[in-house]
Amino acid sequence: MKFLDQAKIYVKAGNGGNGCVGFRREKFVEFGGPDGGDGGRGGSVVFKAAHNLNTLIDFRYQQHFKAERGADGAGQNRTGRNGVDLVIKVPIGTEILSEDRENVLADLSEDNQQVLLLKGGNGGFGNTHFKGPSNQAPDRANTGLIAPEMWIWLRLKLIADVGLIGLPNAGKSTFLAAVTRARPKIAGYPFTTLYPNLGVAQAENFEFVIADIPGLIEGAHEGAGLGDRFLGHVERCTVLLHLVDGTQDDVAATYKTVREELKAYGGGLDRKKEIVALNKCDALDEETQEKKRQALSEACRKKVYIHSGVSGHGRNEILRKTAIILEDTRVSESDFIGDRGEGSQAQGWSP
Repeated sequence: MKFLDQAKIYVKAGNGGNGCVGFRREKFVEFGGPDGGDGGRGGSVVFKAAHNLNTLIDFRYQQHFKAERGADGAGQNRTGRNGVDLVIKVPIGTEILSEDRENVLADLSEDNQQVLLLKGGNGGFGNTHFKGPSNQAPDRANTGLIAPEMWIWLRLKLIADVGLIGLPNAGKSTFLAAVTRARPKIAGYPFTTLYPNLGVAQAENFEFVIADIPGLIEGAHEGAGLGDRFLGHVERCTVLLHLVDGTQDDVAATYKTVREELKAYGGGLDRKKEIVALNKCDALDEETQEKKRQALSEACRKKVYIHSGVSGHGRNEILRKTAIILEDTRVSESDFIGDRGEGSQAQGWSP
């Protein structure tokens, strides 16, 4: 299945049904009077997050979505049938943006989460609503309301705990294939990864999701290489695992290049927790390895892990450190939610 993380579609809610102009005419009924029914309500447009979807490729083949129109009213005070709501399923992590991409209309980040984007139009009144002492035989009815319509953008941001970042050929896909069951394309040339890949890793009894995105190069925020369009997939990550190719001449400059692109992109990526690893250490002797580790440590001002994607050296240590950070983060979030709950009860709120 081809990966697609952006799509532009047209959505329209259903118009309301028209009211009916009708009169009761029966034998032996002296005073029939108006009996026109109301029109039905039009269907609404609802978006729902589904866990069994992981791409927006379906929206490449269908771009127009319209909810059902409400049925017209009928005589004998019969109200028209309501239009069926249109439920559009999207992957978890999908954002709904306005046509100009300036405003986020909705963010579907949980399974089965639903959002009502466009409400169907109300049905028109039949002539029964207009009868009165001064007008006992009204011959007018309202038309159904015109429902709203709009063009929107769908943007998918993958839900992952860890985001793999680095320059092209830094060994990200090799790392993902080694610690998960994902099978990304691996080759000895730049930009082997053309779209993000997901995998589930495990450290002891703790599982977490890793996202591998295409490599960044200098000027990615200006469109160089594959640009920074895939960085949105790591915005939701808790930890960034930064792999630096140890065979590069200047590992400090390599590290700073990626960090500058993260800062230029924004979205708080440069403030996320980061684990730095010097990769491809099997291709270095001990003296060169230690020299480059110190240079990289001075550049990032944190501990640098030594790793080899081929031999697996340092892999378990990196996974354990990642699991500790994720577990501490989840515990802190649960404590924060618990504190808020206790506070609300103390103020007399009832659940």
